[in-house]
Amino acid sequence: MTIAPIHIQALTAFGYTEDEARFLYLVATHSGYFVARQFLAFTGAHWGKRTTLFWMKLHTNEHARTEHFPKSGVVYHLFARRLYRQIGRENIRNRREHEIQFIHRRIAILDYVLANQHRNYLETEPDKLTYFCGHNIPSHVLPSKTYHGQPTAQPTVRYFVDKFPLFLDVDGSSSPVATFSYVQAAEANLGEFVRHVDTYLPLFRELPQFGFLYLARTDSHFAKAKELFDSLVTIPLESNPADDLLRYFEIRKAWDLRQYASVTDADLIFRNQAKSRFAAERFEHLYRAWKAGRLAEAEIRGELGSNAVRHTVRFRAEVLRPFAGKREDSEEER
Repeated sequence: MTIAPIHIQALTAFGYTEDEARFLYLVATHSGYFVARQFLAFTGAHWGKRTTLFWMKLHTNEHARTEHFPKSGVVYHLFARRLYRQIGRENIRNRREHEIQFIHRRIAILDYVLANQHRNYLETEPDKLTYFCGHNIPSHVLPSKTYHGQPTAQPTVRYFVDKFPLFLDVDGSSSPVATFSYVQAAEANLGEFVRHVDTYLPLFRELPQFGFLYLARTDSHFAKAKELFDSLVTIPLESNPADDLLRYFEIRKAWDLRQYASVTDADLIFRNQAKSRFAAERFEHLYRAWKAGRLAEAEIRGELGSNAVRHTVRFRAEVLRPFAGKREDSEEER
């Protein structure tokens, strides 16, 4: 990540140090909210004169408000329009007030960004539109939401409103690969995850390759999240998943009917591989209907579809830990 010097200069003009300006840029761009431990870890500071001066500047400039939550402690909200305007973020929704569940997720997003500053993020809505439209992706497949204002005003269409980190990954590829992410809320709701993925599916269909990063504070839902993602995205986007699924059904049916002589060693190897691949409830329902004669092969092929272009999809899940940074003692903070 490279922050344009003009943005740092715009924030230091308010009296912030360069480190403070960099931190505020990241907060404004990716979160809107932060907690003290994130600032301390980012700057390598401890509680003392330096941190006191920073909080005083935030409140004297009326750039941030302090919010107290009974179970979540103190949270700082960067809200000043003039600060966002100075770095070209005036219309970003991070400066608006939100409920605590939303705030927790914003802080989690900031933890990821602070720990992964080397990423090449598409930071703003215009950045994302420019990238995808520049790769001949039609705007109507991009995830969007329409906002209705006054009755006489035209509705406003906004894109990528979830604001989850989206970056270009060059790992193992000669060209950058768009990598999307989803940050699980504090209370896991995989129904919300499914809706999120469904919103992005039209865009995924247009991309020959992309990555997806599932982030959560614990790994308790990683297996289920992967199962859902494979069912909704990875398998349907393969060139001809219906052929493999139907072969798996045939082998499984023969085994269920104890027709062991008709099942070869190769069939057993394939079955064991396909069992985890087609483990989602969706495929279980298809199998039962097909086995009972209620569903024809043609209907299964229609259900899964086929694609002329083979997609390469990389899904991974990662535990999102609080950003620790590198802290160093200094005379000022002792």
